[in-house]
Amino acid sequence: MNLPVRVLHGAKPGPVLFVSAAIHGDEIIGVEIIRRLLGKVHARSLAGTLICVPVVNVFGFIQHHRYLPDRRDLNRCFPGNSSGSLAAQLANVFTTEIIKRSDFGIDLHSAALHRTNLPQIRISDESEKARELAAAFGAPAIITAPLRPNSLRETALASNVDVLLYEAGEALRFDELAIRIGVKGVMRVMAHLGMGVSRKGLSIGAEPLQARRSSWIRAPEGGIFRAQKGSGDRVQQDDVLGVVSDPFGDKDFPVRSHIDGVIIGQANLPIVNQGDALMHVAEVRTFDTAAERLSQISDAAYSDPLFDEDEVI
Repeated sequence: MNLPVRVLHGAKPGPVLFVSAAIHGDEIIGVEIIRRLLGKVHARSLAGTLICVPVVNVFGFIQHHRYLPDRRDLNRCFPGNSSGSLAAQLANVFTTEIIKRSDFGIDLHSAALHRTNLPQIRISDESEKARELAAAFGAPAIITAPLRPNSLRETALASNVDVLLYEAGEALRFDELAIRIGVKGVMRVMAHLGMGVSRKGLSIGAEPLQARRSSWIRAPEGGIFRAQKGSGDRVQQDDVLGVVSDPFGDKDFPVRSHIDGVIIGQANLPIVNQGDALMHVAEVRTFDTAAERLSQISDAAYSDPLFDEDEVI
């Protein structure tokens, strides 16, 4: 098994940026983002180096599976070990051959199976540069969250490589809005870093939402969940997000938000158990303009003439 990598060395000097996807094998949106990105960026006009790794977890990608054959989560195995488990060896190759050759990185993800995420960038408090690049990326939301132990981002930061984590859409599915925002976001970061990418057609539309705290709203009972709100909707405390019912419809249990914020993720599977995570709500800094800004960002993703007709899925 090989790790497929495409390297574009620019005609002019500049930073080294890696863009990776499918570290979880079923998170395929990033693969399409990189495919489209490579059709837009050319070495002759590039300043610096672009390293693209569309499928990091080739084993999981082929099997439509999140994990590696040894059941390990690759994104909890960094920096890895050249003589360790399969996951440790793959993490070690990526660390030594990709991360340590780079100045910056963008790691592309989607939600897990049976969930979907509003397009968002996740960063930590450890790096002001990452916050700057997140603003340049221009996703609808920027979520500040602690680094996960043994993750790609934690390992990269230890090597002074700032990495943005893009979350959007759902596993094993393409989402056109999430793909467009992802392609434009990567190109905006490249333009911000002075890598020779034109800013034409890359307008953001509005300032992204900012959040430092989020919470999952869980099912009060088991049954069938009928959502009344969805990703991107603004909600207030005690708003009804949906209803859990028994199969006969004899009893309804309302699911209420316990915070003010914006829904940044949700479960797609209607059959739920008591305690299942249903809606992910982020507390945003500027609540009153949240819905309007999300609408403007979505409109900008579709309005700019960056894509050809045959690229629309």
